[in-house]
Amino acid sequence: MKHVKLAHLLIAVTLLACATLARAQGFDHSHAAWNALLAKHVKTFANGNASAVDYTALKAEHAALKAYLGTLTAVSETEYGTWSKAQRLAFLINAYNAWTVELILSKYPDLESIKDLGSVFSSPWKKKFFSLLGQERHLDDIEHGLIRAPGAFDDPRIHVGVVCASIGCPMLRAEAFTSEKLDAQLDDGMTRFLADSTRNRYDPASGRLQVSKIFDWYGKDFEKGHMVNKGYGALKTSFARHAAQLAATPETQAKVRNGDYKLDFLDYDWKLNDSRRRGG
Repeated sequence: MKHVKLAHLLIAVTLLACATLARAQGFDHSHAAWNALLAKHVKTFANGNASAVDYTALKAEHAALKAYLGTLTAVSETEYGTWSKAQRLAFLINAYNAWTVELILSKYPDLESIKDLGSVFSSPWKKKFFSLLGQERHLDDIEHGLIRAPGAFDDPRIHVGVVCASIGCPMLRAEAFTSEKLDAQLDDGMTRFLADSTRNRYDPASGRLQVSKIFDWYGKDFEKGHMVNKGYGALKTSFARHAAQLAATPETQAKVRNGDYKLDFLDYDWKLNDSRRRGG
């Protein structure tokens, strides 16, 4: 009996030591646990410009996802406030995406769209089901309350980073966002999204630039001052920057660069970005 009690005591001491060490080391800004899940369960296609999630396989590793979410919840507002701007934004984008996946898994496979998790009177994005920075929150809190808060980041490229688990969304990357790669990842996300002709394209027959509804919903975000020097000013400036992705020939690319088109916003596809349903 004494040996059993001693063994239990040693286990308890070991767990306490591990927890203390984890706190001492601080938050893992490489987001390694989330990165590993994405690398295994996100399938890319359309020349790498779109992706789908293997929710069936991911659900089998639900415990690993929950463990990662626990590390996000453990971050205090005080600790968060000591981080660099890039660390904070990478944290919030990953948090949004990971908790969106968690929301989908709560009812998967019995849903066709994230909208199935809401109703006429309630939005899935306003369902409080997790804690972040010391408060009970919903997904809109992260995207609109924290990321899009005036003066917080003012970066329109976040709209290719936060992914609402729908086909109409920009692709979920098969890697986590990190502060070291954040700028390049967001630029790459814009390039890949605008290169996907199912969601953004110039139609030479009609002379119309047909783009995602995202640019209608969040057009004003592309007018943030500090992004102008990066080629993301008004929408026309952003589209001109990506003319090579939006149009197929030098002549049509010139039209996009010159703003010589009529702008249309495409219908948004809210079907679940599920690899099982997309041949993955």
